[in-house]
Amino acid sequence: MKALADFAMRGPYRALLLAVASSGSVLFCWIGAAVAALVTLRRGVGPGAWIVLWASLPALLLTRMAGDSTPLALLLGTFVLALVLRLSVNLALAVLASAAVGVLTGLATLVLARRLLEQLAAVFGQLLEQVQQSAGQGTEVVMQVPTQLQLAGMMGAANAILAVLCLALARYWQAALYNPGGFGSEFRALRLPVGVTAALALGAAGLTALGLEYRSWAACLLVPVTVVGFALVHARAAQRGSGRGWLTAFYALWLLFDAAKLLLVGFAVLDAWVDFRARWQRAGKDDRD
Repeated sequence: MKALADFAMRGPYRALLLAVASSGSVLFCWIGAAVAALVTLRRGVGPGAWIVLWASLPALLLTRMAGDSTPLALLLGTFVLALVLRLSVNLALAVLASAAVGVLTGLATLVLARRLLEQLAAVFGQLLEQVQQSAGQGTEVVMQVPTQLQLAGMMGAANAILAVLCLALARYWQAALYNPGGFGSEFRALRLPVGVTAALALGAAGLTALGLEYRSWAACLLVPVTVVGFALVHARAAQRGSGRGWLTAFYALWLLFDAAKLLLVGFAVLDAWVDFRARWQRAGKDDRD
């Protein structure tokens, strides 16, 4: 992956080639988004916007031909996060902007992509019908077809998550090329202010209370909190000297169990008040003394 970043940074047209070639593909659009973010972070807003402008053309063509706006949404969402990070030099603020990216993506999908949402709802309906049939006539499967509002929120949350991942990849590339090890320490120190964390948590709780179809919108607000939770886990692993196996096991648990997701969010919210990393550092100094 570092070789890919090195190739992109050897000249503006190499970066443009990578971004344009990958932005027209659903499978590889993340490469174009990360390359555009890398150019923005390293060379500035103007060169980054130039890459995004040209890379958006194949993404727009894919949206027009296939009705899939995923590459375009990811490209623009990642560029917004990179723009915030470039101007503020604050990773926490860039991660916080992912909540806005998710909500805006969901709203844009709800307004501009009604046909896509109808098709997705029909696909889910067919899948649930097949599950009902395969379960047998004597077995009742209680499953509800997601509404368009729910699907739009899901797409917004997914785009917010992917945009953060692409930004992290771009920042990792930048550090690997020009400041080895810099991204790791920056990510492990990631923390949101108390007021911001409380607002996100309360907003997500309020949306969840409105009903099932608003839970996906609540997930958009929890993306920054979840990222902070991951940073907290990585900080603890580094402080304890745990290997990659421990982190791999944690990510597997997070993917498989909803309880692990809620627990991670809970620890991230609590960290805004408690500051676990400072406590771990003090405990480590006391142990050495």
